[in-house]
Amino acid sequence: MNNVLTIAMPKGRIFEEAADLLRKAGYQLPPEFDDSRKLIIEVENEGLRFILAKPTDVPTYVEHGVADIGIAGKDVLLEEERDVYELLDLRISACYLAVAGLPGTKMNDVAPRVATKYPNVAEAYFREQGEQVEIIKLNGSIELAPIIGLSDRIVDIVSTGRTMRENGLVEYERIVDVTSRLIVNPVSYRIKDNQIDDLVTRLSKVVSVED
Repeated sequence: MNNVLTIAMPKGRIFEEAADLLRKAGYQLPPEFDDSRKLIIEVENEGLRFILAKPTDVPTYVEHGVADIGIAGKDVLLEEERDVYELLDLRISACYLAVAGLPGTKMNDVAPRVATKYPNVAEAYFREQGEQVEIIKLNGSIELAPIIGLSDRIVDIVSTGRTMRENGLVEYERIVDVTSRLIVNPVSYRIKDNQIDDLVTRLSKVVSVED
């Protein structure tokens, strides 16, 4: 049996904060780990292999079993709806999903449009509000959509709110709080349960101390 635990992680803020948690949990990660440009990093002394991926791809790698576990934002998990188990709220990279738009504007009564990177989340939210909207999927610069008249509202991730403010937008509704979660492939959880439970236990102690 392969005893190496493969972890899919996104680069950037989540990667840095997750690496810090792992070190505090007692895992010996090499100093060059944080600055490596490799896509796969082996940490043989800990029996760990890391796959560095785009945030939206992490749940896909875990679902298909090329990674045993992963670290992904709750926003990605809600949007992707992959077949994975959520084991632990790591309480890092806190932010939230919100509805925003130009100040003092109302939704179009005839054909309201919402631009977002999160079409599934946005559609579900407005459906729960009893509103039928047209969802416009964008991949970047969501704040542009209401400014250029493409949409009445946007649904986007908010950390400090600075980007929205600098583009003259205001927040109308807060949809859901977002933090990064530890997820696992269901088959891996059965095969490597001892290793995974040990990881969860160690990380849980760090998270509870920092809470």
